[in-house]
Order: sequence, then C-alpha cells, then structure tokens
Amino acid sequence: MNKILLIARREFLTRVQKKTFLLTTILLPLIIFGFYAMIIYFSIHGGSSVTIAVADNANVFSDSINKANDVSFSFVHAASPDGLKQQVIAGKYDGYIFIPATMDMLHNDSIQLVSAKSIGLMSRGSIQDVINNKLEEKRLLRMNISKAQLDSAHRKNEIKFTTIEGGEDSDTKAGISYAVGMISGFLIYIILFIYGTMVMRGVMEEKVSRIAEVIISSVKPFQLMMGKITGIGAVGLVQFLIWIILVIGTRILLFSMFPELSGSVQTAAGGQPVQSSDMANAFHSLGQINFPVIIGCFIFYFLGGYLLYSSLFAAVGSAVNEDPQDAQSLTLPIIMPIIFSIVIMMKAVNDPTSGLAVFGSLFPLTSPIVMMARVAQGVPETVPYWELITSMLLLILGFMGTTWIAAKIYRTGILLYGKKVTVKEMWKWAFRKA
Repeated sequence: MNKILLIARREFLTRVQKKTFLLTTILLPLIIFGFYAMIIYFSIHGGSSVTIAVADNANVFSDSINKANDVSFSFVHAASPDGLKQQVIAGKYDGYIFIPATMDMLHNDSIQLVSAKSIGLMSRGSIQDVINNKLEEKRLLRMNISKAQLDSAHRKNEIKFTTIEGGEDSDTKAGISYAVGMISGFLIYIILFIYGTMVMRGVMEEKVSRIAEVIISSVKPFQLMMGKITGIGAVGLVQFLIWIILVIGTRILLFSMFPELSGSVQTAAGGQPVQSSDMANAFHSLGQINFPVIIGCFIFYFLGGYLLYSSLFAAVGSAVNEDPQDAQSLTLPIIMPIIFSIVIMMKAVNDPTSGLAVFGSLFPLTSPIVMMARVAQGVPETVPYWELITSMLLLILGFMGTTWIAAKIYRTGILLYGKKVTVKEMWKWAFRKA
C-alpha cells in the first residue's frame, strides 16, 4: 500500500508542477472568462439601435407602436416618400414606412420598409412582431373584440402534476431536474474521456522511455498501475475543484462588472419581465430537489467510473508502443460503452423509468453516466433505493473486475516491446493462468 501511495504521490506532483497544468487549470479558464466578458460588454454597450420613421397617413397605428429591443419607431406627419428617403440618406433614420391615406392596411397583406442599409435578422424579427401585433389588435377592435377578451379566450388552464404520496411535480421542477441530470451526465462523460486518456498516455510514455523497466524492479506491476490511476485521479479531482471555484468566482465577478446582467436575468426570452410568482416557483422547485443526494451520487459515480475506465485505459497503454493508431484501435471497445451511455442518458432524462434507462443505470459500464440522469429526477420517487444501492454495488464489483483484468494485461504488456498487439491477444493475457 505504501508503494502505491508513493507512486500516486509522484504522479500527482509530476503533473501538478508542470506549466501545462497551470495553463489548462487556471490560465485557460481565465482566458475564456476574458473572451466571455468582452462578448457581454459589446452585446450590452456595442449594440446599434435602429430607428424607423413611420408616415401613417391612414392612421392605422394611431401614432403608437411599441419599441422592440433595439428598434424604435418615430411617427412623422405630412411627409412624402421622397422627403423620407432624403432623411434616411442624411442619416436621421435607418429606414421608413410610408402608408398612403387610401390604403387599408387592416386588409392589406404587405408593408414596405425602405432602408439605406440591410437590417439585421434579429431586428427584422422584432419589427415584424411589433407591427403584426399592433395590426392584430386593430383588427380585433374593428370586430368589436378587445385584446383582453381574446387573451381570456386563449387562456390555458393550469394542470398540476403530483405524486401518489402527495408531493408536487411541477414543470419547473421537471425542467430543473432535466438540466441537472444532463449536466451531471455530460460532466462525467467528459471526465472519463479526458482523465482515462491521460492515464493511458502516462503508461505509454513510461513504457516507451523504458522507465517502467526500472520501476518494475522495485514494485509489482499491479502496484504501479494502481499508483498511476490514483495519482492521476487526484490531479483530475483537484483540477475539477479549481474549475468549480473559478466558475463560481467568475460568475460573481461578471455580475459585479456588468450590473445590467442582473436585470436581464429577471427578463424572459420574449422581453417581458418575469413575474415574482414565477421566480418564487423556481426557487420553490429548487428547494424540492435533493441536492445533497445528487452531489453525493455524483462524487461516487465520478470516482467509480474513473477507476473502472482508467484501469482499462491503463491496460491499453501498457500493450501499445509508439504508434498512436494502435492505441486508437485498442481503445475502441472501451470508448463504445461511454458513447452508448450518452445515448441511453438522452432516453433516461425524458423517460427515467423505462427499461432501457433502468438497465443503463445498473450496468457498470454505463451506470456512471445514466444513473446521474435518473437520480436528478428524484430518490426514491424515480429511482428506488434498491436500484441505487444495487447500481453502486455493481459498479464496485465492475471496478474490481476490470482492475483484475487490467492488472493481468498490464503485467504482460508493460514489458513487451516491438510487437503489435490485438484485442484477442490481450484477452488471452487477461485469462491466462499465472
């Protein structure tokens, strides 16, 4: 055990003290934050407003059109198309709409907007929306139907979802659970790829440089493999914690640098202010999600999934030489279950009690990703305790099994040079009697 810890300590310190670790862990997120801050700054302060002149000689709009995002309307009277054109050329307006007195716009299907330059796609959509909404309101008034009456007819009844135990199952809670499940699953998916590949490359480097021959003379191959897995896993855990701290810190810093963002959070996608009751419902739904269970499961499945897959990646690293194509062909059987996990997770977040989702959350090679998508939906409402415990036990047994197989492959492959190894041959190494 002491030798495993010594190797883990060496792997940890070797990687943490490299400049690349500082660059990828601290400098890269800060660079991303800088670009993100620039994008926010220019989106808030660098946007150009569009002013449209409206000559409403038919009095269709009653001298009133609501401003939409960066588009404003200015009503002018006794103006001719030539005069409006000259004002647009002079830069007073970005464009103009001319409605003759003889035109009935309530029955006309087209309105012509003349501009000096092409208007952006988002501004076009805003202009179309506000004008069509205004014309719809005028048509309703002509038919003696008020906008309030139409809104009342279109009002949708609220359907409340509850569990058989009487617990609330609102749309907001379901949406938050969906997002939490997706984010957790994708995080573990990325972790398995990044740090599993890091273990494989570390083993390959030591094998190619012949350092492994020296180390093997002092420790057993299994101890070397477990030490590398533990050390690199500790690097990943530290890096992950630093990223979380940086994300929270940069988020606080962004809100302090751009106070306008706090106002935009209170605004819905359509530009309408979010009602206080909606915000209260969102916070209430957040309170119903069992985050301690989700965080605990995330740590367990993160560690379990990493240990399971990193042992397989270490076995591949010990079997290949300098040729990266050999590594790619041998890692395909390892990568396929990870990709298959994402496919099942997409099903599990929408239907967490389906047979495929249950199977994916119990099978050790897919459970680290799939179970997180199900756990976010609720325990024990969606995931019974027996399923969660069974999944954890199977993951532990799966890790022990893959470690045993990987150790036998590692023992043979780490000292094998100059031979192209196949999956079939690695399988023979794994089950060969010692």
